[in-house]
Amino acid sequence: MADFRTSTHRERWIFTPHDLAAKYEAANRRAIQTLEKYGATRMEVDEDGTLLYRETPVNPSTEKHSRPKPLSIEEERYLRIFYENKLREVCGAFYFPHKIQATALIYFKRFYLQWSVMEHHPKDIILTCIYTACKIEENHVSAEELGKGISQDHQVILNSEMLVLQSLEFDLIVYAPYRSVEGFTGAITEFCGGEDDQMQMLKAAAVEEVDKIMLTDAPLLFPPGQLALAALRQSNEVHGILDFESYLSSEPLLQNSPQSLSELNERLSAIDSLVETYKFPSDKDMKHINRKLKSCWGLSSHDDSKKREKKSKQKSKHNASEAEN
Repeated sequence: MADFRTSTHRERWIFTPHDLAAKYEAANRRAIQTLEKYGATRMEVDEDGTLLYRETPVNPSTEKHSRPKPLSIEEERYLRIFYENKLREVCGAFYFPHKIQATALIYFKRFYLQWSVMEHHPKDIILTCIYTACKIEENHVSAEELGKGISQDHQVILNSEMLVLQSLEFDLIVYAPYRSVEGFTGAITEFCGGEDDQMQMLKAAAVEEVDKIMLTDAPLLFPPGQLALAALRQSNEVHGILDFESYLSSEPLLQNSPQSLSELNERLSAIDSLVETYKFPSDKDMKHINRKLKSCWGLSSHDDSKKREKKSKQKSKHNASEAEN
């Protein structure tokens, strides 16, 4: 049986807050350097997996204030948050289980430790992460079926697959808190002798809390067992089923751990804080971010106007053809 304690998840993908911030800063800084060098940041993935920059000639005489402005680290974070929620919507539309959603989310989070959203659009990456998670969790859905289900070109998924796998360093086995919630719920039942309906209510509430936790940076900062305990503690505060402090102090894992009860509670409180301070970007935020992002890719409002004009012409031709028939 797989063991988190000896996993690559624990060894390579749990960070300190300082190290996590440094990774986001490094990705953002590299994208800014790319913008200065190529005039655009977005990287296209060719069918053979080759990465190509969309180059835009840089005019040295161009006024500095009129050049594309890169996204800030905070704006990148907002864009990731927006598309993490989109990822959940897609998983919900396909009725995928929590495990697939959690695995895809963790893949997505890990991918953007290596890259900036200015280099690879999250809209494409969420689909590839879901596709890969389905494979790993043995719930295979074809790229064609996934793309068709949400009206997206499935070739984007296939083109990005190797890029995502390489960015994950092929560490594809991940540990989500949902299984830990199941285990702890059983242990709680033994500890306090609670009734089945109470335990089911606590477990259901904890799963909802885990859903919230998974959208924060917590999965990159804490092991899944602590995420599950934080969710159960928060749920218990609402339903008041047991003395959670007594339960924690009696836990065998705590007794065999170098962490004290106070240290564990501090970590659980830190997870709570991430959920409490989580903020979804407003429509105004997203409009501003997307406008900057298009500029970084070498796109402009003029390009959008041409696309709309082309669509309008195609629609007019289609209507005229129908009228003739």
